[in-house]
Amino acid sequence: MDNIKNKVVVVTGASSGIGKATALLLAARGAKVVLGARSQDKLELLSARIIKAGGEAVYTVTDVRKRNDVANLVNLAVTQYGKIDVLINNAGVGLLSALEELRVDDWEEMIDVNLKGTLYGIAAALPIFRKQGFGHFINTLSTSGLKIVPLQSVYAGTKNAVRAITEGLRQEAGDKLRVTIISPGFVHTDFADALTNETVKAQIIEARDKMAIPPDAIARAIAFAIDQPDNVDVGEIVVRPTAQG
Repeated sequence: MDNIKNKVVVVTGASSGIGKATALLLAARGAKVVLGARSQDKLELLSARIIKAGGEAVYTVTDVRKRNDVANLVNLAVTQYGKIDVLINNAGVGLLSALEELRVDDWEEMIDVNLKGTLYGIAAALPIFRKQGFGHFINTLSTSGLKIVPLQSVYAGTKNAVRAITEGLRQEAGDKLRVTIISPGFVHTDFADALTNETVKAQIIEARDKMAIPPDAIARAIAFAIDQPDNVDVGEIVVRPTAQG
């Protein structure tokens, strides 16, 4: 039995990378995907691609730093399809640098997107899940939260904050809701494009091109978690390149 077909799945950060790959895979397996990201042009293209392939997709421009945007995205799912089965809190940013560089604006951006954006998703979807009596949160974290290394202190801090929140949510969720952490390792995405430290950016791109795995590898892990029977809660999946230390 396919437990993905006809599910309504909301994806933040859907216009590229892991979010885009996940939307394409789930739509191909019969899910109705509701897409949120900052780029309207990319959302429009992705939605059209899914629909052309026979899938179902709607979208709205969503900046997860804005609580109303996240609420509007979740409400779009309910308005369009009458329910929401899965919320994938995927939007994230990693602005890596040494703490002594004092890139405070970058710190705040990571807190706003990675941490507060996830909380806004929980705030929007949890009341609906409770009312429905079913629902599945999937939060995209990172192996950076599992192994702390230089230059990633604040990034790892935001991811570990979400880890703590996600585990608390799982314990509070009861027997009707599911809660899953996805921790990707090095994935071949445009992650490095947002880096403001050019030296670090060059290092990340070089490492990415040597060993990163495709976003579809993470999409398959997400699909696996969703596809389990409703009484099976996959707590965490870690997916990394075999070459990653």
